[in-house]
Amino acid sequence: MLTRAAGLFVLVLLGAIIVSLFIGGLPAFRHFGLGFIFETDWDPVQENYGALVPVYGTLITSVIALLVAVPLAFGCAFFLTELAPNWLRAPLGTAIELLAAVPSIIYGMWGFFIIVPLMGNYVQPFLIDNLGDLPGIGFLFQGPAFGTGIFTSAFILAVMILPFIAATMRDVFLTVPPMFKESAYGLGCTTWEVVRSIVLPYTRASVIGGIMLGLGRALGETMAVTFVIGNTNRISTSLFGPGNTIASIVALEFPEAPGGSLKLSSLLALGFLLFVISFIVLAISRMLLGTKGQK
Repeated sequence: MLTRAAGLFVLVLLGAIIVSLFIGGLPAFRHFGLGFIFETDWDPVQENYGALVPVYGTLITSVIALLVAVPLAFGCAFFLTELAPNWLRAPLGTAIELLAAVPSIIYGMWGFFIIVPLMGNYVQPFLIDNLGDLPGIGFLFQGPAFGTGIFTSAFILAVMILPFIAATMRDVFLTVPPMFKESAYGLGCTTWEVVRSIVLPYTRASVIGGIMLGLGRALGETMAVTFVIGNTNRISTSLFGPGNTIASIVALEFPEAPGGSLKLSSLLALGFLLFVISFIVLAISRMLLGTKGQK
């Protein structure tokens, strides 16, 4: 009975949050209609608000962060479970897990004072010079090298979600029965072949779950992104251009939003849209798990 009550409490709490955000954002949805989702303006003076820029920034930074973090996390888990000597596995695994305990504002300060100068002085100029003229993708690496921007915030997010994904992968890799791997080694498989053909198929549901956990962290991150993304409400075709995310614009604008104003309603509507995006991501992950399970 107590466990049932605990489960129902979580559902009720989640429903209450969603409903309160929807009710709070309802005046904005009524005023702007569906155009609120596709409008790029954010002008408090004219009271004209749109969600497209922060939604775009949230999605693009999270996707880039995953593209960077997942291979690194897999490499860490692969090394810890298959290649690292026994004396190194415990301290290195603990160090990776400790990264998850670092507050987001510390990541933001580290990003602003350390990563932004490195990006502006070395990384971005190098990418602009070498990739900016490539056909098809060159536009992604053009523009001034300010150090801040979408690419920098995505890199910070990748560092933040790396320990979550790596720790999950490491733990689930260790659950593979040793007999399965020993049988594969007995047939002459290499270490990579064992991981690719035995470990990953056995743990793919948990691996995808760990990746989705990292994506959820990236979608909702606030302070670290606010420090380095540039906080400009426009869509830039370049990865080095400034932008906004839902979490960062809410953090910046919420203290200045008067109660009952259209601006406050628009910020609450953005919070509701972030919930919707998270729900869609979760539904897609469940669908992928179901499809892979049938196969």
